[in-house]
Amino acid sequence: MVAQLSPQEERVIRGEELSLTTEEGKIKRKRVNRMLDGFRDKAPTVVTERAILMTESFKETEGLPIVMKWAKALENVARNIPIYIDEDELIVGRCGPPGKYVILYPELNNAWMDGGESDVMKDLKSYWKGRTLHEVYINLLPEDTRNFLARNDQATGIIGPSGTGRSSLSWNLDYEKILKRGFNGIKKEAEERLASLDPFDSENNFDKLPFYKAVIIVCDAINILASRYVKLARSLAAEETKEKRKKELLEIADILEWVPGNPARSFREAIQSQWFAQYFSRFEQNTGGVIGNGRIDQYLYPYYKKDIKGGRITDNEVVELLECLWLNMAQSVMTASNLDARGSGVSLAGRGSGSPHFEHTTIGGQSPDGRDATNELSYLILQSKKEFPLNHPDLSVRIHAQTPDQFLHKVCELIKEGTGFPKLLNDEEIIPLFLLKGATWEEARDYCGTGCTEVKMLNRDTYFTGGAAFNLGAVLEMALNDGKLQIFGNEPIGVRTGDPRHFKTFEDVWHAFCLQAENAMKHIFITQNVLDSVKLSCLAAPQISSLHDLCMENGKDIHAGKIKGGTSLGNFSIMGFGTAIDSLAAVKKLVFDDKKITMDELLEALAKNFSKKEALRQMCLNAPKYGNNDTYADSIGLEIEKLIAAAAGRYTTAYGGKLDYIYVPITAHVFGGMRVGATPNGRKALEALSEGISPTQGCDTKGPTTTLLSIANTKAAQYKDRAARLLNIKLSPQTVAGEEGTKRLASFIRSWCDMKFWHVQFNILNSETLREAQKDPEKYRNLLVRVAGYSAYFVDLSPSLQNEIIARTEHRSVQ
Repeated sequence: MVAQLSPQEERVIRGEELSLTTEEGKIKRKRVNRMLDGFRDKAPTVVTERAILMTESFKETEGLPIVMKWAKALENVARNIPIYIDEDELIVGRCGPPGKYVILYPELNNAWMDGGESDVMKDLKSYWKGRTLHEVYINLLPEDTRNFLARNDQATGIIGPSGTGRSSLSWNLDYEKILKRGFNGIKKEAEERLASLDPFDSENNFDKLPFYKAVIIVCDAINILASRYVKLARSLAAEETKEKRKKELLEIADILEWVPGNPARSFREAIQSQWFAQYFSRFEQNTGGVIGNGRIDQYLYPYYKKDIKGGRITDNEVVELLECLWLNMAQSVMTASNLDARGSGVSLAGRGSGSPHFEHTTIGGQSPDGRDATNELSYLILQSKKEFPLNHPDLSVRIHAQTPDQFLHKVCELIKEGTGFPKLLNDEEIIPLFLLKGATWEEARDYCGTGCTEVKMLNRDTYFTGGAAFNLGAVLEMALNDGKLQIFGNEPIGVRTGDPRHFKTFEDVWHAFCLQAENAMKHIFITQNVLDSVKLSCLAAPQISSLHDLCMENGKDIHAGKIKGGTSLGNFSIMGFGTAIDSLAAVKKLVFDDKKITMDELLEALAKNFSKKEALRQMCLNAPKYGNNDTYADSIGLEIEKLIAAAAGRYTTAYGGKLDYIYVPITAHVFGGMRVGATPNGRKALEALSEGISPTQGCDTKGPTTTLLSIANTKAAQYKDRAARLLNIKLSPQTVAGEEGTKRLASFIRSWCDMKFWHVQFNILNSETLREAQKDPEKYRNLLVRVAGYSAYFVDLSPSLQNEIIARTEHRSVQ
């Protein structure tokens, strides 16, 4: 047994049921505990009603502009989707029956209906065949790009487009706009803009008409859906025998009679209005990782403050309402479709395990005028996240130079729980980057987290296409095999760069690596440009667009492409950064500098997966490694980043914008590793690549502060086309034990903030606990771990991903 356990490990090993984690919480919020009872035991229901109703409407609206087709389809959903109010619910609105549910999105690709042989599924597949975003995209891809993405109907894994498995990048709604104006106010704006259209004014003409009509239809549809819940709540109240629940149902009816159509007047109305808009967005489209919660402690705070001052609500009631909101999110399960490998690259199924979810909930940070934005609600959300046992919501905290010590202390206490929450975003890095890209101070300071570790300015950013994953491990293998990947045989996939046995210097190896990387990036931009071009004829999002200032000003759906005044910045994600650095460092050191082995000996060992070559593998494992402040390895990492940054800067999207490079593979580094043979850093074939900006698993041996120095050494800060950099740190609970441990952790976070790194997240648990969970999954079924930008139940992860998390360095010091 390990000497020190995290609080989460202690609860799991004691065999505690899934419930609120404090005795006070269990006593004060029994409702939440009742709703949590059996939550992990319930399999999600596949909900077909949304797909059926959308398809039914699309059949009747052939020939209309796509935004009108979408609005009318959503109206059909609002009028006819089955609705439910579950026992104990206070915040209502669900896309499926009580319990967990999964929604189908047939407009993206027919793979959403795979395995379904019912008449309903056959009808859906029949209608959408040839119309799906994926099919339109595949048909327009150049043949050489299709061949680069897949061979023999198997994804090569070199790059992995994700834009046809989701409607858009991750996003948040402008909830403050909803709470202040209501959808009736938004409808009024659309009506006024529609009435002002002039066919003879080139800046204000009739091509905007379908958009404003669509916004009006959707605002009405949301009110129609709310009115159905009013009727249901009152009918349930009429039959209810328990006086307390009768009163609750009547209150639900009264609230939904007012919001979300009108401005919220109380905290309870605000949180119901927020959820109703978020819930409706799940009908609208499959946003990557679902719609997030934005800066929830900012836009809800005025309602909290008003109700607390007026004695209309208590802090405990606020936390209960928050936890009802978290439960609603947890019941909506995101699932990836299994894309046709032909032309899909890394499938979405390979990008996540354990039901990834990114209902990104941001607290802390700065106000638009530059002051610290922490408030009482920020602390209550931390309390709720500490006591709430599920892996929802995905909480992040914005840290900056003036983050109060008291608040950071509470953040550290939550991190020490060991559930992987919260992840941290750094204002000192993110805000200056937004300024470089053209934002105002006010816009930049008001950013919110979206998705894994990405961020958005809600009324400035407009790019919506999901980005590709970029496999540096595969690039490396092609550089050492004249464009070939071992798993696909002798036919070159990349460019021909020559037999490395004839390379005379390390510069020859580097040149081959550069050529393979630049060729792969060319295909990344081709796939993005094709996706950008086809989306405006396949998808629309009138609700999301109605909440975006620029969409309303320009009369354009957010999928429509270039929007005047918008920041058109997408991204592509790099996996295997550490793998590539360490491998190139090993080649340079062992083959060219020290001449301990020949290139022929190295290539033979790689081809045989180091079989009977353990001595050579040990030399590879002991070569210089990224993550240890070793300039030998880190200097190569800097050159890799400069290569990627320079190449990214040469391309523009179909909308005239740039794609940022990010280090956010979700879990594509596991799938991507399954396409890559053995590598010169000592990694064996098909094993996971390094993840995010983190060093290769187990290779950062000198402590996390030294790891930060290596990351600084490899950062090409002179380039602005960069964004999210995901960093995982695993610490043993002993390292942060007690009050002194909390102070050490806070000090480390301050150093991370000062060094201007984008992101950091922590696993505070013992590797031995994870190994025990592999042996006895039932006992450890409620054990949460931080995976990528999300936390998941360890036993729900694939064995490959479990092993990757175990292999991450468990630091026993924060120095």
